[in-house]
Amino acid sequence: MDEEREFTEHFDELRKRILIVMYFFVAALFVGFFFSKPLIYRMQNAPWTENIQMHAFQVTDPLRIYLVVIVIIAFIIILPVILYQLWAFIAPGLYEKERKVTLSYIPIAMVLLLLGMSFAYFIVVPYIIGFTFDLSFEMGIETTIGINEYFAFLFRTVLPFGVIFQLPVIVLFLTQLGIITPMFLKKNRKYAYFIMFVLAALIAPPDLMTHLLLTVPMIILYEISIYVSKIGYRRYLKAEQQLLEDELK
Repeated sequence: MDEEREFTEHFDELRKRILIVMYFFVAALFVGFFFSKPLIYRMQNAPWTENIQMHAFQVTDPLRIYLVVIVIIAFIIILPVILYQLWAFIAPGLYEKERKVTLSYIPIAMVLLLLGMSFAYFIVVPYIIGFTFDLSFEMGIETTIGINEYFAFLFRTVLPFGVIFQLPVIVLFLTQLGIITPMFLKKNRKYAYFIMFVLAALIAPPDLMTHLLLTVPMIILYEISIYVSKIGYRRYLKAEQQLLEDELK
């Protein structure tokens, strides 16, 4: 009976957190509604698109892009809310010191998200577009770009980097919860590198410089994650030792 009541309380708490996120998401959609068109215009007229003519091959392409950008803007706006609600849901199971430390991860995660997206948009995207168009010119191919395909390429490139740059924070968080260890990360380093090369191949054309441009930051982030995991693991062991000492008293 106690377990059933505890499950019901956890479920109600989770439902409350999800509803809060949904309320903020709806409000953020209205914000995205006002910023979507100017943002689309800036992305469509970026410096690297100066000689590119874009076409809509389907009647609904502009509407689809407009709605997707609104949703992305809304999601970025409410990401701190999502992270805070996630933290608030698991916080009761953490020690007081762990609560304070993990709460500080939220602004760091936002900064890393924006850094990752900026790196992809201002460095990776121009290089890939420049490389592919130079290749098309050398092959005598006239490239016609659909507006839907162009924005799909932007989303496929920029958004994953925003997620990838979260790696150190995610690793530190999971390490402090005792889910992963720095030893695990070191042991599986070669598999992680292989996945990074595969991701780079999916995002970018088969060009050595592009692969380096994509994989080197990911490798650096992985190595940073191992370092921060060591810090988190020491904190985890210290907390476990403190718990053991409290139980023995």
